[in-house]
Amino acid sequence: MGDAVPDAPVAADSPVTVIPGEIDEPIEETPALCLSGGGYRAMVFHIGVIWRLYEAGLLGKIARISSVSGGSITAAFLGMKWSRIDFTTSDVNHSFIREFVTPLRKFAGTSIDIKSVILGALLPGTVGDRIASAYDAALFEGNTLQALPDAPRFVINATNVQSGVLCRFTKRYMWDYRVGRIDAGKMKVTLAQAVAASSSFPPVLSPFQLQVQQDDFVPRSGMDLQRPPFTTGMVLTDGGVYDNLGLETAWKRHRTVFVSDAGGKTKAEEAPKHDWPRHSYRVLNLIDSQVRALRSRQVIDSLKLSRKEPASARARKGALWGIRTDIADFKLHDALPCPHARTMALAEIPTRLKRLDDFTQERLINWGYAICDAALRAYFDPSIKAPVDFPYPAAKV
Repeated sequence: MGDAVPDAPVAADSPVTVIPGEIDEPIEETPALCLSGGGYRAMVFHIGVIWRLYEAGLLGKIARISSVSGGSITAAFLGMKWSRIDFTTSDVNHSFIREFVTPLRKFAGTSIDIKSVILGALLPGTVGDRIASAYDAALFEGNTLQALPDAPRFVINATNVQSGVLCRFTKRYMWDYRVGRIDAGKMKVTLAQAVAASSSFPPVLSPFQLQVQQDDFVPRSGMDLQRPPFTTGMVLTDGGVYDNLGLETAWKRHRTVFVSDAGGKTKAEEAPKHDWPRHSYRVLNLIDSQVRALRSRQVIDSLKLSRKEPASARARKGALWGIRTDIADFKLHDALPCPHARTMALAEIPTRLKRLDDFTQERLINWGYAICDAALRAYFDPSIKAPVDFPYPAAKV
């Protein structure tokens, strides 16, 4: 990430254990997909993105899916359903809608954040525990990270408040490079817990507390913090706090990267509040906005560089699209009709885990589908056949 702290530095004489197939592996030509956060807004927008990738025949070729926050809900559910989706066809009616779209849309029709906050305040357990229980009851059904496929590699990212870096959850391990790694055999984490940690956006839903034990960690797998209290309990928050595009774990491993950004944007405020809760919330949003802008700029610069200097180590192929992008910027004569004023209205949906009505869901899915299509055909592969219509033609955007 430019000058950002790397997520796994290993010097030649480092005592840190090398993970086979991860740190010592050269950069791959295979593509990775990054899904940003943004509550239900992002979760549903990314359904449309994945729909278009599936129809275009690209989803089954992706080697890694890295996600944060609301994007992790979509990614983890996709991973759990991966083996039930037929990738030999582009017909979404065969299994894709039944196994992936319909259940996730049903979940988007329920609100869980306010109820979880109230119950977390009044009853034993934390807000994070309540969110995880809601995810588990509606989507993950008690499954652990072992329900994810071996390939592609799904990486669910949270931020470790104690160490200040990413904590990654995958089928093979959970790992904070400073604290250490817990391999699958000793990992006691459900999919719901991993997603709850990834989406525990502050200040209301954060932190998520994960119980771990010193003996669970692979010896000498942490850089400098493999000791109590770091190894006896993890205090986690939204993955977007550290990496709001879910970019870090994909960027260093893959030459082709697709980035889907459904994040919000901080508006100008003439009279900022001075009380500490609202002022702190405002400052958090400003930090998020700046980090998102810097990471987006890095992606764009690397995509441009790939056309001029494809052999450069900084060059990347792929595409970046966002919920706030004007589809006209891609200059395609056959892009689906998406008036910018209407798509910006969708981008203004609050970052909440609050019920979205069916019509809003269909518009968000249509918008994710359309902007992903435009970005793919404009910047990655012009030979991809243009779509005939939106997934939900009557709703448009």
